[in-house]
Amino acid sequence: MKFNKQQWQWIFYDWANSGYGILVVTAVLPVYFKAVAHQNGVSAALSTALWGYANSAGTLVVSLLAPFLGAMADYPYAKRRWLNWFAGLGIIMTMILGILSPNAWQWLLIVYVLSAIGYSGGNLFYDSFLTDVADYRQIDALSSTGYGMGYLGGVMAFLIFLTVELGHGFGWLNDYGIARFSFILAGLWWIIFGLPFLKNAHQRYSVPKEQKPIAASFARVIKTMRHIRQYRAAFWFLVAYFFYIDGVDTIFTMATSIGSDMGINTTMLMIVLLVVQLIAFPFSIWYGWLANRTSTRRALLLGICVYLFICLQALHLKTLRDFWILAVLVGTSQGGIQALSRSYFGKLIPKENSSEFFGFYNILGKFSAIIGPVLVGLVTQLTGESTKGAASLAVLFAVGLLIFLRLPAPSD
Repeated sequence: MKFNKQQWQWIFYDWANSGYGILVVTAVLPVYFKAVAHQNGVSAALSTALWGYANSAGTLVVSLLAPFLGAMADYPYAKRRWLNWFAGLGIIMTMILGILSPNAWQWLLIVYVLSAIGYSGGNLFYDSFLTDVADYRQIDALSSTGYGMGYLGGVMAFLIFLTVELGHGFGWLNDYGIARFSFILAGLWWIIFGLPFLKNAHQRYSVPKEQKPIAASFARVIKTMRHIRQYRAAFWFLVAYFFYIDGVDTIFTMATSIGSDMGINTTMLMIVLLVVQLIAFPFSIWYGWLANRTSTRRALLLGICVYLFICLQALHLKTLRDFWILAVLVGTSQGGIQALSRSYFGKLIPKENSSEFFGFYNILGKFSAIIGPVLVGLVTQLTGESTKGAASLAVLFAVGLLIFLRLPAPSD
């Protein structure tokens, strides 16, 4: 499917901020923070706890404010301003991470929380722009291409970092310097590739302007919360999404722990992570193609069933080969299920209130990552086998699947 200039700019914003996702959130900063905290006399247990609190704080702030922020952004010409404000905060704070002294470990944590708020808040408005830049026929392909290019952009940024890492800084950077270079790289990646959309994003749909926008936004959010059942399909989709996306997120976050329990070394786990991201690139786009050829509903059902199969196969997870097979299967459906969930929801909601509704979508997406890790932890503790813990996630996919099957299909 051909995309216009605005749509390609929207796609490349996902490419742009994926450097932050893989370099800052996933691969480098967690290890760097532990190292500098240890250097400054902070115990391993305390630094791990502080890192967990920091991640929760950034997520919690944006999640709780998401519907209200979304309602504010639904006024004419407001959505791009909010996107720019949060993206700007994220970019600036990410660059500051790269210049902070290793001795300022407390500031490192504070700046990271602010960068995470900018990243998550920016993604809220970015997601809600989907209904502005795509019509009903294009929405699946555009959302899927955005996710696919996001995975590819993250891998490209990571490979640049890896080149510097394997080259030992090329004589210019020590280990700390290499880590700080990765944060500068993430910030530059974000601004260079995201700037076209940040400058030119056009909001097509909006609610009427109010004399008192803050009070009116609060009133609209409360009204939506009271009457969201009127949007029956959107409401029940969010319930189904809460369960199955929890399973998706948990598999991604717990995979390295399960791999470690199986005796797989860190280097191999990093290679697996990269391969999964690379596989996710074409398959995310393929899911968009499948949705257009069949329906969004059927493509999403396939993704949920693939994950259900992955969980059940985890019971037979014994060797590195088994781990690779399941990792590849995750790569085939990880981006597709996320992308089509976003576009499916976009089809169910009123376009003029898209930011407000995506605020609720944001909350469910963030708070869903609670049940899964607890379920894995409890089953692993009771059985002594982390593979059985992973298999227990089948319950979440089964519940999500049963609810989703009862939803009326939007006219694809």
